[in-house]
Amino acid sequence: MKTDYLESTKKQFEYYKMLGDKTIAQLPDEKLFWQYNKESNSIAIIVKHLNGNMLSRWTDFLTSDGEKKWRKRDSEFDNDIKSKEELMQKWNEGWNCLFNTLNSLQEDDFSKTIYIRNQGHSITEAINRQLAHYPYHIGQIVYIGKMICNKNWISLSIPKGNSIAYNVEKFSKPQHNEHFTEEFLKKPNNVE
Repeated sequence: MKTDYLESTKKQFEYYKMLGDKTIAQLPDEKLFWQYNKESNSIAIIVKHLNGNMLSRWTDFLTSDGEKKWRKRDSEFDNDIKSKEELMQKWNEGWNCLFNTLNSLQEDDFSKTIYIRNQGHSITEAINRQLAHYPYHIGQIVYIGKMICNKNWISLSIPKGNSIAYNVEKFSKPQHNEHFTEEFLKKPNNVE
């Protein structure tokens, strides 16, 4: 059971990373730093925040509090990343930390309690907490990307007006068991 859960969550995280990857790839470099206003976040700021959160939560996941003393959360919201290369380094560093930790978990780890700001979490609760947090921010990245690209946006879901054709194709196949992310991770621009 826990193995199925862990595999499913890894696929979900991969899916949301892919949405961010495909959004970032569509944007001119300078637009990654665009802010609607001073109170809003640029894609670069969101990436910086995700990086800080991921490194804090997933480093020494089983043995130290998820809110590390070395984390500087407030500075994660400074728009000071200088290049797309730096942004992508932070993006991939955070995701690598997450996936390395998830890949290291064993069945017996699920009986342990981990802490985030001294608040106890089961392993499942801790994973679910982040599985809700990261898509929240990935959605912001996608929304900003759609605003910036406007009519040049390449849809990451079923393009407007194509729902019927999409469903006809899906229902033309026999029922089968497959995680919903499998087909989307294989295809270049066809996600839900």
